[in-house]
Amino acid sequence: MNMLDGVLRDLAEESEWLDSYVTGLPSRAWLTVTTPEGWTVAHQIGHLHDTDLLALAAVVDPEAFAKEARAASDDPVKRIDTGADELAQLGRDELMTRWRAGRASLASALADAAEGRRIPWFGPSMGAASMATARLMETWAHGHDVVEATGGTVVPTPRARHVCHLGVRARDFAHASRGELPPEVDVRVELTGPDGDLWTWGDPSATDRVTGQGHDFALLATRRRHLDDVDVHAEGPTATHWLTLVQAFAGPAGNDPLRLADRYPSDRDTAPALKRGRIRTARGARGSGDG
Repeated sequence: MNMLDGVLRDLAEESEWLDSYVTGLPSRAWLTVTTPEGWTVAHQIGHLHDTDLLALAAVVDPEAFAKEARAASDDPVKRIDTGADELAQLGRDELMTRWRAGRASLASALADAAEGRRIPWFGPSMGAASMATARLMETWAHGHDVVEATGGTVVPTPRARHVCHLGVRARDFAHASRGELPPEVDVRVELTGPDGDLWTWGDPSATDRVTGQGHDFALLATRRRHLDDVDVHAEGPTATHWLTLVQAFAGPAGNDPLRLADRYPSDRDTAPALKRGRIRTARGARGSGDG
């Protein structure tokens, strides 16, 4: 199995896991608010479908995608919100049917993409494997939003390694998005997967290092957790600073997430806390990659 096949397999598994979860929710949970901006579960699925269609256009019709990207460039957040909101108005069954068909079409198009081809995107262009990884990251991150808002539990899986990979590879972009010059110092990253495997990136001899749990690093890199609430640690000034701004997606710098104690007060349930805008997430995280 080559790298693209492996990522597509994991993308399918991540999508099917979220599909199964939201399908099993009661109808009223579909309207659960998941972000302070007011996104519901329906908005989250609508957003995933919307961005799947954008990715599909980038693969099969680059000119149409370029036109869409130009139209969105003046106000990308508005484009994200509009796409999610329009699709959220569909009936639950209709939206789920469209999402399933759209992600299947994208997977087929990526599988057929010529080796070495660069696919345009809102950030850097990328290969098919990186595009699939970016879609997995989006599904993983927004899936966490849905599950946490509806009181479910996310069981860590090795699929989080793909999210961590984007977080590591997008290190220079994370600095640049905040107006900083990317540091020339290498950072060694060693993360432990849920099955005990060690995930590594960077020069083993680098003195700046990041260590910890892979699932926690993925939450940090998708701006779903505050640094103080994850089992991720840095040694050295470059690594320490990077963890304050790490992000696994292209586009503007993500919000600084609140502490868990502020996100989920012990005397209140999750959904009202979300409605009061206490949970901050990175909306519309766009994947960045260079594979």
